[in-house]
Amino acid sequence: MTSRLDRRHVLITGAGGGIGLAMAQACLAEGARCSLVDRATDTPSAVQAVQDAHPDAVAYIAADITRSGDIARLLDTAVARFGPVHTLVNNAAVFDLAPLLESDEASFDRLFAVNVKGLFFVMQAVLRHMVEAGTEGASVINLASQAGRRGEALVSHYCATKAAVISYTQSAALAMAPHGIRVNSVCPGFVATPMQTRELAWEAQLRGSDPETVKQMWIDDTPLGRLETPEDVAKVVAFLASDDAEFLTGESISVNGGAFMD
Repeated sequence: MTSRLDRRHVLITGAGGGIGLAMAQACLAEGARCSLVDRATDTPSAVQAVQDAHPDAVAYIAADITRSGDIARLLDTAVARFGPVHTLVNNAAVFDLAPLLESDEASFDRLFAVNVKGLFFVMQAVLRHMVEAGTEGASVINLASQAGRRGEALVSHYCATKAAVISYTQSAALAMAPHGIRVNSVCPGFVATPMQTRELAWEAQLRGSDPETVKQMWIDDTPLGRLETPEDVAKVVAFLASDDAEFLTGESISVNGGAFMD
């Protein structure tokens, strides 16, 4: 590693496991201090292991990003522990899957509350903090998805939320450029996480198939011939958080093994 993030404060939402925790580990390896946010009241065991390995560089904050009071509290707590935030990684998200004609209002409300409303107001609060603090080298990285670049019959609400993430990323990049703050997003594909395991089971059930058959179908749709790992995404996020990406803003970078090409 290159210590590209030495002493920088990285705030990551949805960091209780999967991609979020992998991004934290990648940033820690580059010298960052990380505030890790998730909904669980007690510190998740996977986060605790990382915290034990980096006791002076990791703080866990339990918060629900759909609540404005929680957003204010998590930011205050993070700043009190590690000082001004250099990079926000907006990763918290939920997923649902259903045929279009069966997608209901409860699913719509839940996905948009977390994936769009929560993401936007966390971003707004942290950007306001960055502007007021005059944080040098500040940036925001929003987690979108290849699903935000195209419609998919079984995940219409999820696709719409991730398309909104891409749009908000572009708008924020334009608004924050005069302040020297970069805003980008990353668009993963089929990532091997616990969420993906649930998605495989749901899609297999809807298709009258089995999870391994669906998994192989996803692999066959990926030119590089394997499923994506959380570490594949984490490496790109660590790069975007560093000065190596100092002239990148408003971009939505696909990290999907070629499964979807712009």
